[in-house]
Parts: sequence; structure tokens; C-alpha cells
Amino acid sequence: MIRQILEIEEKMRIARLILESLFDWFEIPETREKYIKDSADQIMVAAFEDDKPMGFICLKETGKETVELSVMGVLKEYHRKGVGKSLFKFAKEIAIEKGYSFMQVKTVKMGVYDDYDKTNKFYLALGFKEFEVFPDFWDEANPCQVYVMSLK
Repeated sequence: MIRQILEIEEKMRIARLILESLFDWFEIPETREKYIKDSADQIMVAAFEDDKPMGFICLKETGKETVELSVMGVLKEYHRKGVGKSLFKFAKEIAIEKGYSFMQVKTVKMGVYDDYDKTNKFYLALGFKEFEVFPDFWDEANPCQVYVMSLK
């Protein structure tokens, strides 16, 4: 079951549960805590199995016409089972209903880390297109790839 989460405490609880289990992607405590804190004010969609969260997506407005997929996490045991794709489809529909024209997402550039290459391929498979790479957005070891998608 996938549903939008509206209650602030539930958003933060789900974000914490999922992100703390995904240490390979969210190993820096300060960054992880910022994602958790920021989730309170963002659009959140979560997937559940028997009332247990399997994954979530948060969207944040970055401009009048643009929303960003700001953070996404799916428990490892549910990777490659369609959970992420289903979460994205649900979140995309909400963004369209709210009148956004574009969605963007940022990740580490393809070819830098194997785990992030899988993430890049996932975003490309969803229909995102390469927009720009910012070599120093985060730091030299993590060049930022920006992907965009039209919602119209």
C-alpha cells in the first residue's frame, strides 16, 4: 500500500527508520539528520507492507514551477521489487495535481561509485534526463548530477 503521509511526526519517524537502515547512502549523521528534519515540511509518500514502512519519497518545492525529489529511500530487502518505481509514480501524480511543470533530482555523477551508478540508472529508467553536472556542488569526491523531467 502506498499513501501520502501528512502528519509531521510520522514523516520524521518513517524517514529515520528508512535512512538509518541505508548506511551506504546516508552515512554522514549530519546530512541524514537534515533529511529527516526537512521531511517534516515536504510532501511525503510512503510504501507499507503490513503497516511496516518499506520506503518513502519526499518532494520539495524549489521554484514556482519546479519540485525536487529531495530524498528517497527503500529498505534493501525491497530493492529491485518495484517499490521505488511505485513510490515515484504516486509522488509524480501528486506533483502534477499540484500544478508543477518540472521535477528535478540530484545524485552523484555516474561513474564515480557503483552504488550511485545504480541510482543514476534508476532515475534514467523513470524518465529523468541529464541536465547538468556541478563538480563542486557537494565536494570534489562527489560531483553532483542534476536530472530533470517535464511533468506536462
